Amino acid sequence: MQQPSAEPLDTLTAETAYLFRHALLRDAAYEMQLPSDRAKLHELAFYLIEQAFGGRAPEPPALDAVDPPKLEPHATDLVAHELAHHARLGTRTAGPHTRAGETAALHGLYLRRAAEHADRQFRTESAVQCWQELAVRLAGAAQAEAWRRASIAWYSAGRPRLAEPLAQRALDTARKTGNRILEGITLGNLALVYDQTGRVDLAEQTTQQALAIHRENGNRRLQGFELGNLAGLYRESGRVAQAEETFLQALAIHREVGDRRAEGVALGNLAGIYRVTGRHTEAEQTFQQALAIHREVGNRRSVGIVLGNLANAYRESGRIERAELTYQQALAIHREVGNRRSEGITLGNLANVYRDAGRFEESERACQQALAIAREVGNRRFEGIHLCALGLLELERRPDMAHEVWRQGANILRGLNDTSQLERQTNAMHEACARAGVPSFEQPQDGSAE
Repeated sequence: MQQPSAEPLDTLTAETAYLFRHALLRDAAYEMQLPSDRAKLHELAFYLIEQAFGGRAPEPPALDAVDPPKLEPHATDLVAHELAHHARLGTRTAGPHTRAGETAALHGLYLRRAAEHADRQFRTESAVQCWQELAVRLAGAAQAEAWRRASIAWYSAGRPRLAEPLAQRALDTARKTGNRILEGITLGNLALVYDQTGRVDLAEQTTQQALAIHRENGNRRLQGFELGNLAGLYRESGRVAQAEETFLQALAIHREVGDRRAEGVALGNLAGIYRVTGRHTEAEQTFQQALAIHREVGNRRSVGIVLGNLANAYRESGRIERAELTYQQALAIHREVGNRRSEGITLGNLANVYRDAGRFEESERACQQALAIAREVGNRRFEGIHLCALGLLELERRPDMAHEVWRQGANILRGLNDTSQLERQTNAMHEACARAGVPSFEQPQDGSAE
């Protein structure tokens, strides 16, 4: 048999060879410069780029400010990371365009703007890198806030395991500085991480600590946030009436202080309560109100989340085609903003739509993808939900395997004390077993008593 010939090593195209050699020449020429000359070149590059994009950007609000105004965009934000790079490498000199020591301050200015711009563009890794680099340069409460913002970037992208150590670092720094407001805010952030990684009791305890600090400080806006988070924990553990009452308290505070973004979040959560308690018309109307507010304030991440929840309502009322379309719209937004956690949840919901429509291969594929994302981001609750769904998909083909997979999922939900979701999955299992003509999974496979 003729062996395939090896690719010759000298088949680089003329263009590739030129680029390769050019890069080597450029790097060699750069390294030949004296450090002081390199610094001057970076200082010149900084000045030329900054002028090309409209001149010096304004200073952003202080990181440790209480309720700071929103950062106003500037043309240099598009190249802020590059400007920060040149400012950092130009700090060894005071050239013709900057005073001695000014480049160090400019490095901080554009690093901060680069971090904010990356957040707005949902470029999570870039945002985290900039916030961490900025944190190293800072001290006190400002440093704590930079660590916290790095944590929030990972959390917003559905990566709570990566968010946790940064949030803990922010909390430790805030406590060292004695900044109680920032301590409370960061405790609230940590509580969300605990919830998404399955430590529900710790999440509730930490949320209560954050709420107590905000009440101590008299900060109504932050009280509203923590009441909303606490209500979500009540809902997950089956305390639906308490959840509704607490969501309404949070909503009243958001309206009192004029926080439209938080009002939209609270309305979306209330709509979810209306849906699970059978008030379907009220639920859809409230979802639409939440969606309108999120679009008004430009909150794309929450638009995706509410669309996914609205699709759940459509599916439950039998509007399957509309549900599938709305799930797809939500999925596209989750991918756009890098929200991996919600991407996994929506894939799991789409898997249910495909299963109901008899599209079993699509359903299994979507469910497996959803399960992989839940494990990747540490979302234990939805790992359990997706395992239960996957078990039901295997019911007719491999009933023994279906039994084991479903029980794995149910045990996760039981361990999280998520009674409402466990009840929902158990009811779905009873219905599926009845349709397939097999015993329910709680019963021994041989029919004997346990």
